[in-house]
Amino acid sequence: MKRSSATTSSTNPLLLWTDLAMKTGEMMLASAQVISHRTSRMSKAGPTPNARDRREFALMGHEKIEASVESAQAIAMQLMKMTPLLGAHASKQMLTSATALMSLAASGSVGEAMTRQAALIRAVTQSAATASRLSGSTARVAQRGLKPIHARATANARRLGKLNQGRSSP
Repeated sequence: MKRSSATTSSTNPLLLWTDLAMKTGEMMLASAQVISHRTSRMSKAGPTPNARDRREFALMGHEKIEASVESAQAIAMQLMKMTPLLGAHASKQMLTSATALMSLAASGSVGEAMTRQAALIRAVTQSAATASRLSGSTARVAQRGLKPIHARATANARRLGKLNQGRSSP
């Protein structure tokens, strides 16, 4: 049975990290646009900004605090979901691998050693899969933390871009 692309992308650590990198790039580009717009606006406003400028400048601080709180909450919630499960699974894999290694070392015959070596290979393979899940979970934590910041930055870039377009038209 073939997996759907949505399922694959949500379970493949490489795709999760790639998505995170793309969202980070989008956020950085949007942030640069917003910073440019607001810096220019501050410069033009000078020491006595008008009411509209004051509202925009106050919004800047409020948005940053709000996005930071939402980001921290999202990270905490994702960590609470993943930590107990992954920690227990990783500990189990570590013990299974250690037991398989000790068992191999205590083999009394070539046949027994081959059987125990196969068990060790299975345990190590499962440990690699657990490491992959840990990588994916870590990417999901970062994605959850980035989401509110990305949303604010891209929304501001769109909103402030529309303002600039409205002002430049005759």
